[in-house]
Amino acid sequence: MTYKASWDTLTKIVTVGVTILYLGILVNLFIFNGEPTNGSRYIIGAILFLTYFITYAFRPIDYVINPEKLIIRRPFDKVAIDFKQIASAEILDDERLKWTFRTFGVGGLFGFYGKFYNSRIGSMTWYATRRKRAVLIITTGGKNIIVTPDEAASFVNQFRTVMHNDSFGRWN
Repeated sequence: MTYKASWDTLTKIVTVGVTILYLGILVNLFIFNGEPTNGSRYIIGAILFLTYFITYAFRPIDYVINPEKLIIRRPFDKVAIDFKQIASAEILDDERLKWTFRTFGVGGLFGFYGKFYNSRIGSMTWYATRRKRAVLIITTGGKNIIVTPDEAASFVNQFRTVMHNDSFGRWN
């Protein structure tokens, strides 16, 4: 089953704001800046394009639960986690995510993804599109993964149904 991942208001504001900012910089560099004096405008343009494209490419689109895997779909690839590697999944109270810090990732442009940390949960890998109604997935190796499906309760119930039907009997 596929679960959508809608953006929260902050993601929408940051994405629109950064898009307008980048377009404004590019228009200024290439239209209003007169004759090229050196290659710096092309380097700046390339850096802006690459940062925008890379953040777009790694953003989560949706989440798919099939009988074998959880799949986090992104525009150009996917992250697949075998159910054999998953110990549990739970909906997080928003309070548990307070004071979460980004250690290496994106915090608003097209979502929240990458490495994050907070003292209650520890290190986490986020594949999220909003900061609330998150689901924490813990792997058998102790890795914490955050996803934000629109229908979090249905997602966790489907997740548990698949886990109950496996031969490993991890969940009761």
